[in-house]
Amino acid sequence: MVVNVVTAIIAYLIGSINFSVILSKKMAGFDVREKGSGNAGTTNMLRAVGKKAAAITLVCDILKGVVAILIAMFIGNVVEEANKPLLVQIAGIAVILGHTFPIFFKFKGGKGVATSLGVLIMSNWQIGLICLVFALILIILTQMVSVGSIAAAILYPVLTLFIPENYIVPGNYLIYSVILAVLVVFNHRENVKRLLNGTENKISFKGTK
Repeated sequence: MVVNVVTAIIAYLIGSINFSVILSKKMAGFDVREKGSGNAGTTNMLRAVGKKAAAITLVCDILKGVVAILIAMFIGNVVEEANKPLLVQIAGIAVILGHTFPIFFKFKGGKGVATSLGVLIMSNWQIGLICLVFALILIILTQMVSVGSIAAAILYPVLTLFIPENYIVPGNYLIYSVILAVLVVFNHRENVKRLLNGTENKISFKGTK
């Protein structure tokens, strides 16, 4: 029980390091949450700060998910009684919660898509890549990041039913995948409203620095 709590805390704190806020203040002199959609994530960084800042944010947010899972695996390897599949799942959920509700930034963070990608690729690289390609195709076709993000999140639990191999450690990941999907969709609830109303913002790489 203690090892599970420690893993959750570490992963949550890693997730709470919000690079979009840090980078926007350093590179542009303002908090990205005060601009555009008010979201502390890659898409708003692209619109408010530029391509370079968005790219750095994307990589750093993905790495948060990767690092959280690696730490969970390390703890699982050094603590004999630890349940490694459970630790991986706890870390994956906690790091996304940290990104969404960062303790270091007044609990106002991003939507967790990039961090979720890092978690997915580490948990099961095959499923992670399928979800990534699926999301990119939809983003290109619709020019809406939210559509690709939401659709990929929903696809994840479906894929766990049909792909039983390539998990970082064997285990039952269906409930875990549903939780991650719910988190991402919940974080996009305002986007869903705009999609239903036909007012969702489209993304464009033109005009960004």
